[in-house]
Parts: sequence; structure tokens; C-alpha cells
Amino acid sequence: MASAKRKPTPADLLVLEDFLPYRLSILSNRVSRAIAARYAETFGLTIPEWRIIAVLGRRPGLTAKEVAEATEMDKVAVSRAVAKLVESKRVAARADRDDARRQILSLTAQGEDVHSRIAPIALESEQRLLTALNAREREQFGALLDRLLNTAKTL
Repeated sequence: MASAKRKPTPADLLVLEDFLPYRLSILSNRVSRAIAARYAETFGLTIPEWRIIAVLGRRPGLTAKEVAEATEMDKVAVSRAVAKLVESKRVAARADRDDARRQILSLTAQGEDVHSRIAPIALESEQRLLTALNAREREQFGALLDRLLNTAKTL
């Protein structure tokens, strides 16, 4: 008598190491850690702190909530990192004239100096990573990432 074959369940089919969201997360974590190791030693910054400096370097005048939205980081992580950056005098926080509960954030001169010194490190790391792809592949990869990011908004 032949044994009845059970239909595979989604749990049976999910191989974490082949699952795209998992692979993207692993890639992101590896790259972030590699870059962070380079600037943590010199500047004493965590990954969330550097991301906040990077965002405020391009878009001064955001609130912590807006930074969290722009970076898609957890609000608590942003709040803690902002507090450390304010304490270290790399970020200034001032009350919003229209709503005193909101703090408007901007880089201080010290924060701008850190931003200008770390940006080349981050860009050089990005270029080193992209050497794995030729020029055509880099262009395709950028376009594919854009499509995936847009599609992810609708999940």
C-alpha cells in the first residue's frame, strides 16, 4: 500500500536563507555594521546616531518623528539617539514656535563637522561594495531596488 504524500505547507516551503526579506536584512546589517565599525571607533557613534546625522545633514529642521519616518527606524531608537546627540552637542533641539511639544532638530557646527568627515567614509564603503557589480548591473540593481521599495509600500 502506497503511503499518502502530504501536501507541503507554507512553513515547509519557507527556507529562511532563500527568503528575500531575510536576505535583504542580512545584507543591510552586514553593510551597516562594516561601515559603523569604521566610524564608531573614530567618532563614537552608533548606527542610529550616524543615520540621524546623515538625515539632518541633508534635511535640517526635522522633528524626531520625521527623522524616524525618513529613516524607517523605531521611534524609541531615534529618541534615544537624538538625546545622545544633543548631549554630545552634535545636534541642537529647539522648541517649535507653533507647538512647544515638538522639537526641531538641526546639526550643530560639531555635528556638521562629523557629517562632513564621515560622509566620504560611507561613500567609499558603498563604492567598495558596488565593485561586485559592473556598471550595467549597478544601474539595473538601482532600478530594481527602486521598484522593490515602491512595491513594499503596498504590502
